[in-house]
Amino acid sequence: MPTASDYDARRVSDTEAPDKSAIRELAPTLQGPATAVVDEDPNDVHFFELPGADLSGEELSVTVIPQQSDEFTCSSCFLVQHRSRLRSSNAGVSICADCA
Repeated sequence: MPTASDYDARRVSDTEAPDKSAIRELAPTLQGPATAVVDEDPNDVHFFELPGADLSGEELSVTVIPQQSDEFTCSSCFLVQHRSRLRSSNAGVSICADCA
């Protein structure tokens, strides 16, 4: 007959109640605290933009080309693709080769 379990009771895991004898066995082999050595070149300059940089003075100009007659828009990834990458799906919608 199965015994009743108290699911609200606090459970003790292996990390909460470690075996003290295993630590005593390892104690002679442990050495003092290790120091980490970081190899950092002070002349190394990182070139990157910080997040939140002020780009309000910048202008973006993009030429938009309308969809050509030999292109289609994939109904899954919404990218404009060439007709040679067209694969049909069960619903009859346009699906590209990557999404098929």
